[in-house]
Amino acid sequence: MDRNLVKTKKYKVGKNTFIVIKIFQRSVAKTEEGNALATNQANVKIFKHKMKRDVKD
Repeated sequence: MDRNLVKTKKYKVGKNTFIVIKIFQRSVAKTEEGNALATNQANVKIFKHKMKRDVKD
């Protein structure tokens, strides 16, 4: 089984927050005859969580 290694770091510079994502991938292709092409793709989704505030009437 091939696994991917993902490392994330969060940096804060002033008011800005930066996220650095490092993805280390590995792909394997085997064949007895002919050519083999190994591809590996990573999908990264980043969601921003909004702060929920209670509104008092």
